[in-house]
Amino acid sequence: MNASPSLSARPVQSPSPTDRTRLRAAVAAFLFLPAAVATGILTLASERASRCVTYGEQCTPGLPGWLFEWSAGLGAVALLAALAAPTVKARQAALAVQIFAEATALVVILSHA
Repeated sequence: MNASPSLSARPVQSPSPTDRTRLRAAVAAFLFLPAAVATGILTLASERASRCVTYGEQCTPGLPGWLFEWSAGLGAVALLAALAAPTVKARQAALAVQIFAEATALVVILSHA
């Protein structure tokens, strides 16, 4: 009898690093709404914005509204791509696009001060 276990009986474990891209994409999407609210409050706290709201003076147009709509939409599409992409590289690229799009939307909100 053979005292040592055979090589085929041992379970093969491949060292695969944990991919947290999907979790990070979900967290970024979840935190976007509170970040947008906080950015809006910061915008309204400025002197120019409060004068614009109160007296209608010194109102600047800021960046166009379509830029916010496109960046928020692109962020949503990138979130779906980050959650559904089959490869790690594609998920990481989608996460980068999502974060960039969300940051652009927040800058648009800040520009209305």
